[in-house]
Parts: sequence; C-alpha cells; structure tokens
Amino acid sequence: MTTSFAHVDYPARHPGVERATRVGQGFAAFTRAFDGARATASLLLAAIVSALLVVANQVVDTWTEGHLLAAWIVLWAVAFAGLALLAAPARRATQSVRAGYKAWRAEAIQRHHDEQFWQAALNDARLMADISRAMSASAMRDVKAYY
Repeated sequence: MTTSFAHVDYPARHPGVERATRVGQGFAAFTRAFDGARATASLLLAAIVSALLVVANQVVDTWTEGHLLAAWIVLWAVAFAGLALLAAPARRATQSVRAGYKAWRAEAIQRHHDEQFWQAALNDARLMADISRAMSASAMRDVKAYY
C-alpha cells in the first residue's frame, strides 16, 4: 500500500481582497491630493458670478427692444470679467475662512483637553502638585525677568 500526498499551493491572500485593498489605497491617495480650498473657492466664485449675471440680465432686459446681440455681448462680458476679477479674492476668502475654522477647532480641542486635565488634577494630588510647581517656576522666571 502506497501513500501519496497532494500538495496544492493556494495563495495566502484572495486576489479580490488584494484588488479591493489597492482600490482603497488609491482612493485614499486621491482624497489626500484633493484641494478643498480650491473647490470651495470655485463654488463661491460661481455663486458670485451667477449673481452678477442675474443683475446684468435684469439691466439688459430693460433696453433690449432691438439690441439682443448687444445684450448677449454685455452679459457675457460681465460673466468673464467677474470670473477674471473675482477668482483670486474668492480663493483668498475661502482659504482664510478655512484657516480660521481650523484654528478655532484646534483651540476648542485644546480647551477640552485642558478641562479634562484639570478634572483629573482635581482628583489626583500628584497632578495638582505638578501644576503648582510649573506655575511657581513660571512665576519665578517672570520675576527674574524684571531684575
């Protein structure tokens, strides 16, 4: 009686799982490269130019009895001038709003962490002693600065 063993090599990972992992990594890389400030600025610019076009259309409608071509030329001139003149200010405005929000959010997180630390220090004498020593060392540095 002979015994034979069949050795079948199976991959350690499923090919579908590997493809899904690569797709997920590609999507993560795409979202990291995405510039939200630019998209927000473009949206703001489109809204401003749309408002300008509505106003220009209302103005042009009052004098278009026979000047339809002139009205369209004026309307498109307003649109392109708005795009050209307002692109940089809209981008700067959205960047400053985003930076302000990030700073506010970081400050709020820091306040929350400080409050948690203070609550922990109220229950732990060692933490309170560390805070006291840090405050007294800081006060001594401030006093020495005047000499």
